[in-house]
Amino acid sequence: MMAGKKLLNLRSDLAKIANDVQLDCRIAFPKLEWRDGLAIRTPNWLGDAAMCLPAIKLLRSVVPKDCAIFAVTIPSLSPLFESVECIDRVLVLPGPHKLWRRSDIIRLRRSNCGAAILLNNSLRDASFFRVAMPLRRIYGASARGRSLFFTKSFEFPQDGLLSKEHHHASRYLSMAYSLGAKTWDASFPLIKDIKEPEITPREIIQASEMENILAVAPGAAYGPAKKWPVANFAKICDWWINENNGSVVILGAQNEKRSAEELGVKLKSKKLVDLAGKTDIPDLIKILKKSSFCVSNDSGIMHLSAAVGGAGLAIFGSTNPFATGPLSGKWSILYSEEKCSPCLKRECRFSHYNCLKNIEPRDVILAISETKEKSVLS
Repeated sequence: MMAGKKLLNLRSDLAKIANDVQLDCRIAFPKLEWRDGLAIRTPNWLGDAAMCLPAIKLLRSVVPKDCAIFAVTIPSLSPLFESVECIDRVLVLPGPHKLWRRSDIIRLRRSNCGAAILLNNSLRDASFFRVAMPLRRIYGASARGRSLFFTKSFEFPQDGLLSKEHHHASRYLSMAYSLGAKTWDASFPLIKDIKEPEITPREIIQASEMENILAVAPGAAYGPAKKWPVANFAKICDWWINENNGSVVILGAQNEKRSAEELGVKLKSKKLVDLAGKTDIPDLIKILKKSSFCVSNDSGIMHLSAAVGGAGLAIFGSTNPFATGPLSGKWSILYSEEKCSPCLKRECRFSHYNCLKNIEPRDVILAISETKEKSVLS
């Protein structure tokens, strides 16, 4: 690895993340007060949703066995939480930035949950939870003046995603600890393949049956400061196909199709399939479980692959490689240690994007080989 570049693996930091207890409270909860269960308002982004799954697994162990875990989420993420073994029911809201309907309030009230915990920072959701669950226990971070609606609000360090000490998942884990959960064991809950073959598109099935799959995610919804050049991804794909006798599946959301199309143009091969914008979350789960390896920018696909047990390499630019790195010893992070990084900007304020440009394809190929070796040994 050339000077100024660093290969980071969070394997040694998983215990640090698990033991990073950011809240000093321990809430006593009599069994009867759980009533029929716990409602959990999930984050709205795929990456954050994947990072909160360890905390949900811990909360399942806290809630009495005869009570349920209800995931309250947005339509695009409902299939993820329906796939998680430790979640009993999913309540779907209208959307990430829409007002609740009267029917949403009634459904949550009829769930008869004795408590709720909000893993997002929405003031709107806090107010609607209180309307739906009067006189019940509601918890969450104190952001945006939400404390008015909570039984107890949680104060977290202010450095947030710039922190070199706190992984974002530790916020979720700390809230689980406050409700009596034991220390995280660095594992995810089981994520099932819930989509029947009869309703799975033929293109998805054929892609999942390819040999030695490299899943690549060249897009990043956040902005260009998170996107490694597509031409570089093309060189990695070419190396994988020709030197590893492999196949490539391109993944991404609808708004990331352009990056995928550029990659397809640069690398025309019968062993390459472009599925960007053509998959739902169960399709992604199927492909990522079948993949030998994944290369991506800092993205939701990176976190989902880590959650389903996949191995991979993430290329970080403007974001913090520790605070939002994948929660898996099978993944590594490659980043250039620029003085201005992490800046968390969508676009480079200096217009040079050196944090991405200084990572070259040969660096990534070396990092893939090293990560694969460690994955086999772990």
